[in-house]
Amino acid sequence: MAIAIRLPKKIVERLENEATKLGLTLEEYLVELISGHLDPISRAYEYIEVAKDLLEQAGEELSEGNIRQAAEKIWGSATLAVKAYADFSEDRRLRSHGELWEYTKTLMKIFGDWVYDSWMAANGMHTCFYEGWCTAEHVEEALKRVKRLVEEIMKIITKQ
Repeated sequence: MAIAIRLPKKIVERLENEATKLGLTLEEYLVELISGHLDPISRAYEYIEVAKDLLEQAGEELSEGNIRQAAEKIWGSATLAVKAYADFSEDRRLRSHGELWEYTKTLMKIFGDWVYDSWMAANGMHTCFYEGWCTAEHVEEALKRVKRLVEEIMKIITKQ
């Protein structure tokens, strides 16, 4: 469930600027700020819950024709899912795009080669957000692939 919070424009701009500097979506940045003090298991649970919520938002954005916003939410969902698994399984915080890319190799060994397709689809969506080249069909396909990634990781994290 998403809720709206009204913040002064200057604060939102500052948050967006800080998120952009770190290569994060606004949602990812806020989750990082809020979950920084949590233990790894709790942080993983927060990450995967937000990842699931972002996928739902992506579907809503797509149905409203907001291709670029849907694409960025798909990217954010994938990154949070990867971070969730690293925190949950290894007490490891992934803090950069490079660490995310590197860690997806671990996920491919654990879950299978389909993780590569999910990850590449998510990265295509990140490019789409900035370049605007993708179509609704591209976003729909990426949504399916990333949804599988989120669901598989969620199964493991929520088993406890």
